[in-house]
Amino acid sequence: MDYLPIFAKLEGRPCLVVGGGEVAWRKTRMLMKTGAAVTVVSPDADHEVVEAAKRGELVWVQEGFSPEHLKSMFLVIAATDNPLVNELVSQAANARNILANVVDDTPKCSFIVPSIVDRSPIVIAISSAGKSPVLARLLREKLETLIPSHVGRMAKLAGEFRDTLKKKVTTLNGRRKFWEMAFDGRFSSLVAAGDEDGAKAELEKLTTGVSLQGEVALIGAGPGDPGLLTLRALQLMQQADVVLYDYLVSDEIMELCRRDAELICVGKRASYHSVSQEETNDMLVKYAQKGHRVVRLKGGDPFMFGRGGEELQVLQEAGVPFQVVPGITAAAGATAYAGIPLTHRDHAQTAMFITGHLKKEDDSFRWSTLARGRQTLVIYMGLMKSAHIQEQLIQHGRDPQTPVAIIENGTRTNQKIYTGTLGELSTLAEGVGSPALIVVGEVVQLAEQLNWFGKQSFNTAGDIHAPAVVNLG
Repeated sequence: MDYLPIFAKLEGRPCLVVGGGEVAWRKTRMLMKTGAAVTVVSPDADHEVVEAAKRGELVWVQEGFSPEHLKSMFLVIAATDNPLVNELVSQAANARNILANVVDDTPKCSFIVPSIVDRSPIVIAISSAGKSPVLARLLREKLETLIPSHVGRMAKLAGEFRDTLKKKVTTLNGRRKFWEMAFDGRFSSLVAAGDEDGAKAELEKLTTGVSLQGEVALIGAGPGDPGLLTLRALQLMQQADVVLYDYLVSDEIMELCRRDAELICVGKRASYHSVSQEETNDMLVKYAQKGHRVVRLKGGDPFMFGRGGEELQVLQEAGVPFQVVPGITAAAGATAYAGIPLTHRDHAQTAMFITGHLKKEDDSFRWSTLARGRQTLVIYMGLMKSAHIQEQLIQHGRDPQTPVAIIENGTRTNQKIYTGTLGELSTLAEGVGSPALIVVGEVVQLAEQLNWFGKQSFNTAGDIHAPAVVNLG
């Protein structure tokens, strides 16, 4: 993050604009809207600046810029058509630790002015850190069409009702739920219709209907690409008080959780201290019984080798309400991003998903079924048992020349694909990191033809010790 987005209270603060032309006036007018005490320094000025000075709305100093003009200033904006003057403003401000913006010259700025969607008191700022102002403007235009004009009036009425609500709903969770009910319900409609008296009455009415009961949402986060999250998953993640998540959930997806939610990692990794399933179950029940909205966030789909059903059984026995939001499982997501169709009329009429968490001494798989030809076998969590999987499939009849692929970090920007044959699977798996998915079947040979995500190249077992891994970022 190149710039920290902050909202500065400028009311009554002395701010300086250097320049008197059209651009300077736009910046001046923006500062005046905040209530800042604006001084404009310029030998000449456009009509708007002159008239505003006559009305006493700003101070116009009719002379060239001097560093002395920065005395007592909170910030300065340089908006002249003279690069030497703008450079002088920037240097003088930096020497005095005064915030400075030089219009259209980002390297000389200690702060930048974002594109703004103004629904005061709701204000949304969009910035590209000076790298693509046109893109920031286009994003602002999209947001302008998405955000209703009455949002500001809603925020104003909500602010006026806050003290009353604190007396009637005494818990933070209760008040949060109250506002979510209000903003998604009739209160919003009444404000949009201009019926502010009715909207105020609706807020009073809602104070008697706030449920303080906690609940759990079991959510599939998908294989990693945040673009594959469902809309429902994102909504619940933004509402969560507590998020219990696994290691397989990508950092980009975790960034989409509510900022002030309590985030608790309950993932399990080989050779690492892990939270037991019993501890996870206890936390789900405990937080929900305290009235929290809990999100249980799992990689992929929670019902696909994710023990989601077991966790819901515990919640049901404890009387905790829950809901389930499915996610795109890795077998569907990672193979699609690798250009490997799970089925194909010419190569595979069936697809089977299994987990690689196998115990060699207690192997209950019907390997003869798994080893059938013309089917796709997708193996979750199979890296550590790759040698055993290779041995059993070949022993039960699968051709050692059957194409295989290992997809590491599927759907993510650092996705890597390793291809080879079944007879090379254990060698191919050496050095591959988790999360990874093993795909066995003739469909793998289509990957080089159908790959599209970043147009990645492929690594083969013949070059496994020095793979030309492509980083898709």
